[in-house]
Amino acid sequence: MKLEIVSANRLGDGRVVYLAREGGWSESIIDGRSARTKEDSAALLAEAERAVDDGIVVSPYLISMADDGGAFAPLRFRERIRLFGPSHRAAPKSHRAAPKSHRSKQRHQLSPETGR
Repeated sequence: MKLEIVSANRLGDGRVVYLAREGGWSESIIDGRSARTKEDSAALLAEAERAVDDGIVVSPYLISMADDGGAFAPLRFRERIRLFGPSHRAAPKSHRAAPKSHRSKQRHQLSPETGR
């Protein structure tokens, strides 16, 4: 079964938040208030827009969730990234570029023997 919840970014710190069942906003998707009909979804979005007017969140929108017997998961990959974080790992230190200050010194240093 498919349902929808409202996601937005908190204005104060940019964190991903979800319109909560108990009122207000939560950083936990588990606390998200869900809608199963178009009418309920529209009501949730209207409530979220009032929070925009109050300066609490920005850019609220509905996200589709899969409900597999109580295990909720976002249907779109974009929402999974917003929920779990980036899908890449940091490169090992050996593969990282040298700091800019170090690179610029190397580039502009002349050899005493050749003058280049």
